[in-house]
Amino acid sequence: MMDLVETLAANAEPMNLKRLASETGLHTSTAHRILAMMVDHRIVDRVEPGTYRLGTRLMELGHIVRSRIDLRAEAMPVMQVLHQELHETVNLSVRQGDEMVYVERLVSDRQAMRVAHVIGARAPLHVTAVGKIFLLEDGPDLCREYATRTRLAALTRNTICDQVTLARELEKIRKSGYAFDHEEAETGVSCVGAGIRDDEQKLVAGLSVSAPSNRLDKSWGLRIRDAADQISKAIGWVPPRV
Repeated sequence: MMDLVETLAANAEPMNLKRLASETGLHTSTAHRILAMMVDHRIVDRVEPGTYRLGTRLMELGHIVRSRIDLRAEAMPVMQVLHQELHETVNLSVRQGDEMVYVERLVSDRQAMRVAHVIGARAPLHVTAVGKIFLLEDGPDLCREYATRTRLAALTRNTICDQVTLARELEKIRKSGYAFDHEEAETGVSCVGAGIRDDEQKLVAGLSVSAPSNRLDKSWGLRIRDAADQISKAIGWVPPRV
């Protein structure tokens, strides 16, 4: 049954019985029997005699699953592993308008760590690693509108305050899949982050690690990107086929 479901999911157009049986390796009569059962339960729709597509029941079940997914609950186990591995502050944040809002944090277990953002705190998109990922997702036009609207206000002397420099920074993020904040939100503290996507490929949150600048290792970027992808998969994201 799952072979049939996955084969139908991989094809945008309805498929006939002969092709379904061939691609799943099932005998035609076996495929027909299973498909008939799935039609009865609305898992598969019979478009016309002998032709099938995925059914509306799967859509209903998908909505139920989505409504029961708790981003914070799914992210926490991944955040804990990352925290134990790096011993630095791990953040989960979501976008609200022109700002990132921190919704969960695991604080560094090292001494002399100070990060201004606490749970519920906000920071402009352009001064945070994850916020830059959201600006990249917006595209050039909306990013320019953001820059005009906010005037790219400076929080530190390292804050990116001009559109040309911001555009170059976003292009780096496009290529690597993760972003940095080099003391742009708080002097002495740097951050590296990556985006979290849902089952519709939509960017919904970000995972980041903050540390004193002298401790932040740029090689963490790949590790954090992988951790963010792990959370994405937990909430239904499927990596695009290459």
